[in-house]
Amino acid sequence: MLYPCFPFRGRLLIGFCLLYLLVMTGCSGSSFRVQDLAKTDIDMVADLHYQQVELLLKELTVKLYKRNPRELQKVPGKTIDSRVTQIFTHPGKPQFAELGGGGIDAIELSVDPAFTGDRVFALIVGMTGMIRESYGLKTEFFMLSKLDHQKLYHSARNIEIAMWRIRTHLDEQGKSLILTNSRKGEGYNLSYERLFGKLIAHQDMLALIIAQKNQRVIKTVALNVASMAFIPL
Repeated sequence: MLYPCFPFRGRLLIGFCLLYLLVMTGCSGSSFRVQDLAKTDIDMVADLHYQQVELLLKELTVKLYKRNPRELQKVPGKTIDSRVTQIFTHPGKPQFAELGGGGIDAIELSVDPAFTGDRVFALIVGMTGMIRESYGLKTEFFMLSKLDHQKLYHSARNIEIAMWRIRTHLDEQGKSLILTNSRKGEGYNLSYERLFGKLIAHQDMLALIIAQKNQRVIKTVALNVASMAFIPL
């Protein structure tokens, strides 16, 4: 399936996204910088999508550690704050010796029954690296910046695959390797699904915007998460 590009509707979409993200992030009151003169509307939209994705990943990190405190205890001296700092302080693709790599490999490791390390750390390091790769490992965008709509689209599909594996991969006792479900007696907890859903929506929306800008179409995939491997970026 291909996403068609309609210039007029595309401009409306970009304008709406920019207005929405400015309101959501409060950036409309931010101070002007000289380098902002080198930004188009689409660059500003990309900036705000990236910022929101990073915030969502941080929120997901905290929630997963609170739900899976045993993972934090696997590495003495670590706290939720220290793990967040480790992952998000530096730009680029995060890689750590305790994981042996990053990106998709780290996501795979997080749901490997043989892995004895911090699964939450592996998952978030992997997702953060994979998503940042879809932005070309850039944190800010200007007129000459190039984004790949196909990588953004594929990253969204990889998030869907990661969600399915988290829900279905179990240990030898039949328990989830990473808990996202509610505790016994609690109502069904959809907050994790909402966060993953927001990440997917941001990536898909920006993929559509970039495709329209470049007058390209997105080559979609028929996704069978039960059998599909992660898509290399």
